[in-house]
Amino acid sequence: MKGLKEYIESNKNRFLDELFELIRIPSISSTTEHKQDMYKCAEKWKEILLKAGADKAEVFETEGNPVTYGEKIIDASLPTVLVYGHMDVMPVDPLELWKTNPFEPVIKDGKIWARGADDDKGQCFMHAKAFEFMVKTGQLPCNVKFMIEGEEEIGSAHLPDFCKKHKDMLKADVILVSDTGMIAPDVPSITTGLRGLAYWQIEVTGPCRDLHSGLFGGAVANPINTLAKMLSQIVDDKGHITIPGFYDDVLVVSEAERSKMAEAPFNQEAYKKAICVDELFGEEGYTTNERTGIRPTFDICGIWGGYTGEGSKTVLPSKAFAKVSCRLVPNQKHEKIAQLFKDYFESIAPASVKVEVTPLHGGAAYVCPIDLPAYQAAEKAYKDVYGKNPVPFRSGGSIPVVAAFEEILGIKSILMGFGLESDAIHSPNENYPLEQFFNGIRTIPLFYKYFAEKQ
Repeated sequence: MKGLKEYIESNKNRFLDELFELIRIPSISSTTEHKQDMYKCAEKWKEILLKAGADKAEVFETEGNPVTYGEKIIDASLPTVLVYGHMDVMPVDPLELWKTNPFEPVIKDGKIWARGADDDKGQCFMHAKAFEFMVKTGQLPCNVKFMIEGEEEIGSAHLPDFCKKHKDMLKADVILVSDTGMIAPDVPSITTGLRGLAYWQIEVTGPCRDLHSGLFGGAVANPINTLAKMLSQIVDDKGHITIPGFYDDVLVVSEAERSKMAEAPFNQEAYKKAICVDELFGEEGYTTNERTGIRPTFDICGIWGGYTGEGSKTVLPSKAFAKVSCRLVPNQKHEKIAQLFKDYFESIAPASVKVEVTPLHGGAAYVCPIDLPAYQAAEKAYKDVYGKNPVPFRSGGSIPVVAAFEEILGIKSILMGFGLESDAIHSPNENYPLEQFFNGIRTIPLFYKYFAEKQ
């Protein structure tokens, strides 16, 4: 678009300064101690949208964390794009593994290092600056709405109700999301599928109090030992999940589509090296990309109990806990899977302990057809910036509300991500390459241009 390159060049330092102000707010949604930071971040987003050219912006209350909404309606007869993003970030633990302060962004080796640099403050901020460019230069070709929520990292529990309540306000022709990634910096890709999610907490109780492991060990069941043994039964040595009925509704991907997926470049040795493992493991009969894109999984996300402090304490604990999750594929209903796992896990508990499984949150999988005009507009925009057609790609990650958007609002989402696997989202030392950040700002206005032309 006219003047885009020059606008970015003359404003890039300001862009980064403004982004860093946003990143410095420790908007961790999973802990109550950061509740006020969520409101501070919501107000900051309101300020960002108004300065970028929104006609109005407002912070809305929900039963949980706030949502910031903004809009610019230039002509009601023109198409409308609804931009979705999230202001909340993951916890930073373990803090000792960070090489920099997670909430004091620094630029090093051509990357922004901070929590939220990619997920999702950096990627969401690209949309604000792309919008600013189009407004300031008089090149905005359609109406734009923004919905920035504060609970994505904890399952977006209250956003569906927000969408139902404000359905008229959120009317749009397409939803634009940048909370995903690309295959590689020189291999642009558009995420066409997301896995669903089911998540539980498990509590195993043995004796009524912690016991001396010498006096009682061998005579009383140890809840940690029991929990570990039970969890080991969920996935067999072929990577197959043993929960009865788990695979009943799994959408089987055709050989034709699997062949198309196989065209995406993938270096298995580089993949292993990047995450420091000697061998990979997964469901037998599927490639690495298929295992993370089109097949469901089960993972233990955390396990604890007993004494974990410095030194030793010979204790047989009263309780043991775990947090576990499943990534789900199209046709699998997270509510059904949640009940199947709960029933099965509690059924395999020995009489020596009591087991309670509590579902925490979940979401449906999502698939975007590649023949949508909005997808084709995104495809053309990527090609203009990266010089090659993007590869359609199914992500292993989950954004539960994307499927809810389609169900509640009746709108398809286009997942235009610019993150990379090396960005270490959810991990210590999260980062985001400056090149990807600025390429996002270059690409997004082109999407608007081509999308408006197709309407």
